[in-house]
Amino acid sequence: MTGKIVLWISGLVFISYGMVSLFAPAVPAGFAGLIISNGNAYAEIAAMYGGLQTGIGLFCLLAVLKPAYYRAGLVILVLGIGAIAVGRLLGFLVNGEPVTMYTYGAFVYECLTATLAAYALRQTSSSH
Repeated sequence: MTGKIVLWISGLVFISYGMVSLFAPAVPAGFAGLIISNGNAYAEIAAMYGGLQTGIGLFCLLAVLKPAYYRAGLVILVLGIGAIAVGRLLGFLVNGEPVTMYTYGAFVYECLTATLAAYALRQTSSSH
């Protein structure tokens, strides 16, 4: 049950944030303190924040609806979102510059999501 909940929530969060990022890249750029200085930057934010996150969200929903993808969906969350959390942690520890609640909030969300997905994945492994 934990796995399905974390996949549903992740799917909805990633699709929502991804769609905003795809059609209005200035929104996530503003949250993160990034400046979109040219067309390349606009396309990069739309692709990485918009396209990639929307794709991950759709895969999470697919993983809930199709049992064949369930474990793979959890693995994506453990490895992908866990790696983002580690990268974010290293980024703000090594940098030394202050960060805002955006970074702390994203970090907590990523850690919680990866941890719950790991728990659900372990539960799935032990039942088979």
